[in-house]
Amino acid sequence: VQLQASGGGLVQAGGSLRLSCAASGGISSINVAAWHRQVPGKQRELVAVITTGGSPNYADSVKGRFTISRDNSKKTVFLEMNSLKPEDTAVYYCNQHINFRDYWGQGTLVTVSS
Repeated sequence: VQLQASGGGLVQAGGSLRLSCAASGGISSINVAAWHRQVPGKQRELVAVITTGGSPNYADSVKGRFTISRDNSKKTVFLEMNSLKPEDTAVYYCNQHINFRDYWGQGTLVTVSS
């Protein structure tokens, strides 16, 4: 099983980006999926999580600005990020619970300029 994350880049404050995380390989079941982020020198933090049924939860710092969603048929999880702030700058990692194991994507860099 592999996770391929994409969609990061450079954006000005107030702008938007959409991250994608596609799973591939021998997949028999997908459960919870999430996005995390990490700034150098700091711990990785949970940004958003979504259940198989589509129920989301968000970190307080991104509520109202970020939206997590998923397309189970395509085994893909998305993170729509709006009203981006410089403090959102980080490497974003996707995480999916597949076949009763946790898998991580390679990380995609999001840079928000002021």
